[in-house]
Amino acid sequence: MILIIGDVHGQFQVLNEQIQFAESFCECTIDAVIVLGDMGIYEHSLSRYFVTVSQCFKRPVYFLDGNHEEFSRFESLVESYKDFMTHLPRGQVTRICDINFLSLGGACYMDALNSPPGSEIRDQDIDLCLANRPEDVDLIISHDCPSGIGVPGTPGFEFYGKPGFARSQELVARFKPRKWFFGHHHRWFNARIENTEFLGLPESWKGFGLLDAAMNYRKVEHQVAIGQTWLQWLIKKLFG
Repeated sequence: MILIIGDVHGQFQVLNEQIQFAESFCECTIDAVIVLGDMGIYEHSLSRYFVTVSQCFKRPVYFLDGNHEEFSRFESLVESYKDFMTHLPRGQVTRICDINFLSLGGACYMDALNSPPGSEIRDQDIDLCLANRPEDVDLIISHDCPSGIGVPGTPGFEFYGKPGFARSQELVARFKPRKWFFGHHHRWFNARIENTEFLGLPESWKGFGLLDAAMNYRKVEHQVAIGQTWLQWLIKKLFG
């Protein structure tokens, strides 16, 4: 069973809590976790969790890059922490639990704050995706949503236009994926257009999805508390 989850934003402890909940209460064994971008790849967050308090994930974790990562050092940080998690590059097909996932990190450009250099989806990223053979792709996973599928805009962000990134429909037309998962918009979303089901997930602390080997999907709403200090989290970890 694959646990698919949305934006983490450096709250790494949430992943283990959601894994534990899935295995304890959803009566399943988690074989892998896929994070749909905004993992929170920043040196201070990574070092604090994996080095200072010596934590690791309970199950193998794969992640997309989002638009909130330390892109100026992204490749070196991915290399430094590769023993803890695996980055899924843009345009690559990766086989996880006998399912072939086409990955596309990044997002549509918004502004300098929300779209630092390296975060924007470029034409070359789309071209890398399209270079794959349709028969080699089962599902698509991205950080941003494809355009034209009806994802509601966030109030106050109307200036940026309708959600979705350019040329996404080229990917739909070429691969006709059974499912396309995305995060970024911090909301549950479900729509079926022809043969593709589009599935959006909220932040990681609000729930996750479960995907079995037959590509059946189950939505699980489960709230996890966040915002505690690292000292509070460590005390809870050590002493319950």
